Amino acid sequence: MLLKLYAEPFTLYAIYMDAVSEVKSRLNIEDVISEYVQLKRAGRNFKGLSPWTNEKTPSFIVSPEKQIWHDFSSSRGGDMFSFVMEMEGLDFRGALEHLARKAGIDLEQFQSSTAGANSKFKARVSEALSLAAKFYQKQLTVNYAALSYLLSVRKFSKKTLLDWQLGYSPNTSRGLTDFLSKKGFEASELKAAGLITQRRDGSNADMFRGRIMIPLCDSRGNVIGFTARFLETSLSPAGEAPKYINTPSTPLYDKSRHVFGLHLAKETTRKAGFVVVVEGNMDVIASHQAGVTNVVATAGTAMTTQHLRELKRFTGDIRLCFDSDQAGITATERVIPLAQKVGVNLNIVSIDSKDGKDADELVQKDPQLWQKAIKQAKYAPDWLIEHYKDSLDLSSAQGKRAFTDALLVTIRRLSDPVEKEHYLKTIAEATNTSLEAIKSKLSASVSDDSFVPRRKVAPQSQILDQSAVEYQRLQDHFLANVLMQPKLRDLLDNLKPEYFSEGPARTTFKFLEKYPDFKGLKKAASPANPSKADQESKELQEIADYVKIISLQFEELYQDLSLEDLRIQAASLKKRLIERYVKSQKRQISVAMQTEVDEKKLQGLIQKVDQLNKLINPPKK
Repeated sequence: MLLKLYAEPFTLYAIYMDAVSEVKSRLNIEDVISEYVQLKRAGRNFKGLSPWTNEKTPSFIVSPEKQIWHDFSSSRGGDMFSFVMEMEGLDFRGALEHLARKAGIDLEQFQSSTAGANSKFKARVSEALSLAAKFYQKQLTVNYAALSYLLSVRKFSKKTLLDWQLGYSPNTSRGLTDFLSKKGFEASELKAAGLITQRRDGSNADMFRGRIMIPLCDSRGNVIGFTARFLETSLSPAGEAPKYINTPSTPLYDKSRHVFGLHLAKETTRKAGFVVVVEGNMDVIASHQAGVTNVVATAGTAMTTQHLRELKRFTGDIRLCFDSDQAGITATERVIPLAQKVGVNLNIVSIDSKDGKDADELVQKDPQLWQKAIKQAKYAPDWLIEHYKDSLDLSSAQGKRAFTDALLVTIRRLSDPVEKEHYLKTIAEATNTSLEAIKSKLSASVSDDSFVPRRKVAPQSQILDQSAVEYQRLQDHFLANVLMQPKLRDLLDNLKPEYFSEGPARTTFKFLEKYPDFKGLKKAASPANPSKADQESKELQEIADYVKIISLQFEELYQDLSLEDLRIQAASLKKRLIERYVKSQKRQISVAMQTEVDEKKLQGLIQKVDQLNKLINPPKK
């Protein structure tokens, strides 16, 4: 029997919606699936062999961007929860508990009657942060010193100020607090947003005062916190106030996961195929203004595996550009093993000290020098070898030992044997040591921790009926074409809902019947008629995962075809879809006729067969 593909136990899903969102924010789907399927990057997506069929050509696709997977060979698909359910034989609750443990999440906070209240509270916190950003923007326009600093000293344009929502927090104790209190916000909401602090006398005051305000946004552009740069140093003794302070950890902001500037860098990152990570927020803003927009930062904190996993959703090529001082070099070394653990390709961007100490200074001097430095990024192992060559005395035994100790930790984690052999030879040559001695030291070190994914064969009871799979596949591919290419919608004529399997496929067909002018997934958010867009979005949300899956199918198989070729493909799919429906219906009628003894009912069944035959061979007009 055909499994209900793409279906979620909606009631449980709705109850634990916040928990599901939290799990998805902490785990990347490709990391979850790679525990079962060996994945390799293929452009924006990952590919692997189906865990349910014995295929030799990979047809299992994982989309980090959409956070969904699809197996073309068995026509299965869904999100990380549906995958774990399939592989582990769990129900939704079991999969949620499994993934929550992996993400380090306590589900109890989502299980009580206050879960809904927590969701509303988070929404209020988000609204307060959004209003705070607008308040700070307004204050910037009336503060000459702050505006002059950004326009004259930092040389930011007015467009840059608007794009990044830069602002200023007035040097008063309750400017923002009073503003938001008048908007109806309670102290508990403002404290949870990280916008106020409590004084010794118990009264509340603004968290940020007399500072340039840089909003921190999530990947969708929602404000979740702030970085604040102290401006009016003349009002405070030197060294008393820290130059930068960040929003503390809140229900919305986690510094170990947040990537600054990603909401404005993700599109260019996808197109360019790589992202550059710098140290400071100002470096990011300066780079974007200079036209190099696939640049982000980790907002004043050490880079973590969570940062790398967030970036991995958009590209597997990460280029690191930290300051050239000792602290920057140490931070760079710390990231290299993390990148290997996460499975991204790490390159290092070096800035010549005579040109500047960081990306901001380089951009101010000459944006072309910044672009050149990015293009000349070196693969992390090569950069590491050069760095230690310059910093250690390789003529001494101690220097050789330190050199090999530092490098073999990295080299042993390389998965490609040819690449590993190359660097072992390089290390041997640099230390004037035999290759055998280097290999011996490598073997004596901690064993290779490269991970071999668990490839689990599904129980026999889960093997899908191939006829049913083919029928589902035809529906998916046809709907992918007419959903993603509005000019093919005329092919929906003379089709009926019953031609499609009950569930997401039929719902999608009815949606396109109802909204034949629907412009597509990316354009639907801001059409001429907002109320219609809201209704479309609401109805699509019920089948969100299925829509993502068939859009992925379109991207993988059809998007490079001309409209003429697409029409031919879609027309063929439609014809085969109708034929498959007719075949299925005739099979059911045949079974019914074998046991039917009533002549009148038999005649009715025969008439149904005639009507079905006309669907395949309609009478000529």
